[in-house]
Amino acid sequence: MAAKEVKFHTEAREKMLRGVDILANAVKVTLGPKGRNVVIDKSFGAPRITKDGVTVAKEIELEDKFENMGAQMVREVASKTNDLAGDGTTTATVLAQAIVREGAKAVASGMNPMDLKRGIDKAVDAVVAELKTNARKVTRNDEIAQVGTISANGDAEIGRFLAEAMEKVGNEGVITVEEAKTAETELEVVEGMQFDRGYLSPYFITNQDKMRVELDEPYVLIHEKKLSNLQAMLPVLEAVVQSGKPLLIIAEDVEGEALATLVVNKLRGGLKVAAVKAPGFGDRRKAMLEDIAILTGGTAISEDLGIKLENVTLQMLGRAKKVVIEKENTTIVDGVGRKEEIQGRVAQIKAQIEETTSDYDREKLQERLAKLAGGVAVIRVGGSTEVEVKERKDRVDDALHATRAAVEEGVLPGGGVALLRAAQALDTVHTDN
Repeated sequence: MAAKEVKFHTEAREKMLRGVDILANAVKVTLGPKGRNVVIDKSFGAPRITKDGVTVAKEIELEDKFENMGAQMVREVASKTNDLAGDGTTTATVLAQAIVREGAKAVASGMNPMDLKRGIDKAVDAVVAELKTNARKVTRNDEIAQVGTISANGDAEIGRFLAEAMEKVGNEGVITVEEAKTAETELEVVEGMQFDRGYLSPYFITNQDKMRVELDEPYVLIHEKKLSNLQAMLPVLEAVVQSGKPLLIIAEDVEGEALATLVVNKLRGGLKVAAVKAPGFGDRRKAMLEDIAILTGGTAISEDLGIKLENVTLQMLGRAKKVVIEKENTTIVDGVGRKEEIQGRVAQIKAQIEETTSDYDREKLQERLAKLAGGVAVIRVGGSTEVEVKERKDRVDDALHATRAAVEEGVLPGGGVALLRAAQALDTVHTDN
């Protein structure tokens, strides 16, 4: 075991304070819309240019062990802020530095550290309550664009893209940021529910130019198990043929004889049909099939519910305005599910998001929520070089989180004015000692 160096009192505090200051001083140059960039040397690849506080904080490792402890504690502040809010990491670092510095002075002058901690907690609660009272709601599209522009260092194009994305997919929709393959930044919006499963046979293709299946106003059959022969499905297939509408089959798999029969029917023109595998795995697959059923106003056919294929009627199938199936994706546009049922499902998923402790589960639930409630927007960030793309992507990420927070909780005057005004609330705060 490595030998430990032990320090006490002022000597220990001074070294840790120095570490706090080194990290905070490097981070705080990035503060606000007029903040400066930081260039970070990488052991491999090009240097990284960023204005994101937490990215700078994560790169700092100090040689002195005691100084490094101080730096790591402030780094934790930036990381936690990033996890919770996604932006505001530099502001959090600056506030943490001030609290540590003033706290150390108070302890050095003889104040009881526990009384100091209780006082800080009370003051924080009072200031947060005051900030919430003074917050102003952001509702208009141009206001959303302004918030995005300021957070992206005055880049109006980023602000415009964010406002457009939020307008199209709604506040519940998922907006993802990716690196583009070109120099241009572009926005792609997928409206409706899209999942990552394509057609099971190229013979289903209806649009040869775009190499995809397009079904207008189809029925949607949602089946939890594999389909290996269609004998049990004949009554419902007959009913679909009589209706003259196309049919989309979503099942765990469609194989062998069943797939061959569907392909032959499609080629002979008897039934306009396409089949895709169900998305997801295990319990998540069941949940996603239920989502599709609610969105399309159909019933997920499952043996758990006691529904057999031979008993399925036309009324149990879902409906949609359009379905587009590509090699690797299926998009269901304008399902005819009842609004109240969709909203109920959305509320249920939101409750699950609140309860889950797993980041992975939360991300998957957010995706399901977006597919039901709005859609998915992808902002592809372009640039001339890899360094430029990464720097711009950092700004778009920060601006996206700032914009989401603004829509959710409102905005306040910048430049420290809101905190200055909120400080007046501290006059009414009294501690026990």
